[in-house]
Amino acid sequence: MANTSIILRVELDHAKVTFGDVAAAISKSGGDITSIDVIRPGKDSSVRDITVEVVDTEENNVVESLRKQDGIKLINVSDRTFLVHLGGKIKIQPTLPIKNRDDLSRVYTPGVAKVCTAIHENSEKAYSLTIKRNTVAVVSDGTAVLGLGDVGPYAAAPVMEGKAMLFKQLAGVDAFPICLDTRDTEEIIRTIKAMSPIFGGINLEDISSPRCFEIERRLSEELEIPVFHDDQHGTAVVVIAGLLNALKVVNKRIENIRVVVNGIGAAGVSICKMLLSAGVTKLVPVDREGAIVRGGTYEHEMWQWLADQPQVEATGGTLKEVIKGADVFIGVSRGNLLNGEDIRGMGPDPIVFAMANPVPEVSPEEALPHARVYATGRSDFPNQINNVLVFPGLFRGALDCRARCINEPMKLAAARAIASVVTGGELNELYIIPSIFNDQVVIEVRKAVVQAAILTGVARRIPKDFR
Repeated sequence: MANTSIILRVELDHAKVTFGDVAAAISKSGGDITSIDVIRPGKDSSVRDITVEVVDTEENNVVESLRKQDGIKLINVSDRTFLVHLGGKIKIQPTLPIKNRDDLSRVYTPGVAKVCTAIHENSEKAYSLTIKRNTVAVVSDGTAVLGLGDVGPYAAAPVMEGKAMLFKQLAGVDAFPICLDTRDTEEIIRTIKAMSPIFGGINLEDISSPRCFEIERRLSEELEIPVFHDDQHGTAVVVIAGLLNALKVVNKRIENIRVVVNGIGAAGVSICKMLLSAGVTKLVPVDREGAIVRGGTYEHEMWQWLADQPQVEATGGTLKEVIKGADVFIGVSRGNLLNGEDIRGMGPDPIVFAMANPVPEVSPEEALPHARVYATGRSDFPNQINNVLVFPGLFRGALDCRARCINEPMKLAAARAIASVVTGGELNELYIIPSIFNDQVVIEVRKAVVQAAILTGVARRIPKDFR
């Protein structure tokens, strides 16, 4: 269950109720008081702000318990999460002040005309004379937002704003949320291409499958800037990083393991591709209809691609059937698909990445007695697989070397860089992935991405620290 924090502004009639009565009512209905602020003291009555930590499903219970109590007037209820979103979470600021006419003439007309002419004569100068070199568009159509699904472009905006905040805070990248009010694949491609001159990179986000594959592929082919669908590749990069370290814990080699991946959507396909790039030789992709088998025929383009790969097993079956004897389970699907007996039936020292949110494919209570390493997508369990570890450093590196694209070697290099941040002395079953607040993550990912871009010939600039 997810927790939230609410602020209750209450007026107490001291002739009828004490603060102890308020605290007892909140506690009895499932809330935990974390702070109290006196807004207006008084002998006969007082007003206080009470901050309460509460499970989402219990919020209404806390509120109703106070409303029912004689002597308590509930003035207002504020959700602290909503409060931090008021007015949006990002803003644009100039890099220098405009104090007089001379300043104005340099940053705008007439002086700016010289700069426009210079860029017109050589478009590459846009990287040095505009914001292009440090700016990423975070683009969504709102059709696959978090676990909410198709909520549309307006409701997608808070997520895209949050992503822009992370870009800036973690890697110094200026990102801007672009929420498109269209689901038409061709229109999305045309729109992104049309606005691309001002951006140094495109981060696609929360676009439903299978359209996301076509949109990313076309844009990557038709633009000369990096295009990265984070729902696919960000998740895949962190999965590979975690797996590389988990294999060290269980002392297994990647070319010897059998891996079951459940949920072959956007993230699942990218995970499978990266597993193959990383050296996995025995792969079992599974979706709702069961295992995708080598030599099979499928309407889904990406499923057919998997069926054509020699590393994919030819034997079919349900998830519960094919997981038997597997070394690794990776889930990007839905909750409660497996139980402890399924994990017990895996190979020795099984690795389980159950990343469905908010409910994992197998709960920690069921998995941990049998799994050697257990990871989820949640922050309240150890080993969170979080794509925030990827995109800031990856785009920082891609922008710094002006990469034409983000290719598989760059993604694999990012995964290895993330894994390297967890040193040998720290590495254990409960710590295979570094914290997103570890400063070394962006530094190491950026370095690895630049090196891979240079080696694969997609870098158009060599940063000073690489010369």
